[in-house]
Amino acid sequence: MVLGFAVDRALGDPRRGHPVAGFGNVASRLERVTYRDGRWAGVVHELVLVGGAAGIGAGARRVAGGGRRGRGEVAGARAFGQVLVTAAATWTVLGGTTLAKTGREMADLLEGGDIEGARALLPSLCGRDPELLDADGLARAALESIAENTSDATVAPLFWGAVAGAPGLLAYRAINTLDAMVGYRNERYSRFGWAAARTDDVANLGAARVAGLLTVALAPVIGGRPRDAWRAWRRDAGKHPSPNAGVAEASMAGALGVRLGGRTEYRHGIEMRPTLGDGPAPRVPDLRRAVRLSEAVQVAAVAVAAAVALARH
Repeated sequence: MVLGFAVDRALGDPRRGHPVAGFGNVASRLERVTYRDGRWAGVVHELVLVGGAAGIGAGARRVAGGGRRGRGEVAGARAFGQVLVTAAATWTVLGGTTLAKTGREMADLLEGGDIEGARALLPSLCGRDPELLDADGLARAALESIAENTSDATVAPLFWGAVAGAPGLLAYRAINTLDAMVGYRNERYSRFGWAAARTDDVANLGAARVAGLLTVALAPVIGGRPRDAWRAWRRDAGKHPSPNAGVAEASMAGALGVRLGGRTEYRHGIEMRPTLGDGPAPRVPDLRRAVRLSEAVQVAAVAVAAAVALARH
């Protein structure tokens, strides 16, 4: 996992042929067959795709391990093969480097006064309607996305990698991708997407809280206080409609000393989100601080995940 994390830091996501995008294409095609306006159809859809992803990870690990263990050079080759499989799976599922890079690009555009460029970039971070946002609104939307996706794109996959190796890594990314595709409360997906949304909530319960603890501990990296981050988490996270995003966003708000939430513009309409944290609304400099804290949390997460994996073995 450390090797895969290092590759992600060095290379980021591939520009073409990303395996997660390929999985999304497969999921879209399967949906044409499995879709029914009911929960059980969504359960089948989820089981086939998540089970398939986990099966690919388990199969690759078994092939790399060669089944029964050998001795000497054969055993070493098998161990090295399993390392490469886990590293490749880790690189495939991580998105933290691209997340931080996009956050910095957003800050650069906003500082340069390029509002239209920032609006064009925002959809790569979240689903807000960029045309309704000014510079501070764009900064807040990007910051909230960085807070949530620090957990989803890095801490959670590493959490499941530590628990279950390559199958856990790939299964988690499948779960998270399906939630992003069908986990909506709209006319088409309110029932079919129920399984995807609930599975993602469960898969992130532990990881989001690990991300929150790391954010609290590392608040001094950006001049924040752990006490403030902890207080915002305990007081405000439960107000958020998501049991996991609330932890990530509230702890980040407390660490930064800003207030997140409030009026939130999506393409499907406007939502009034609960406020998280104390202080002023975030501005562009706060976005840069959030990126620095996100990167610190990512490094700490891979260290913790590696330690847990070593303890398991």
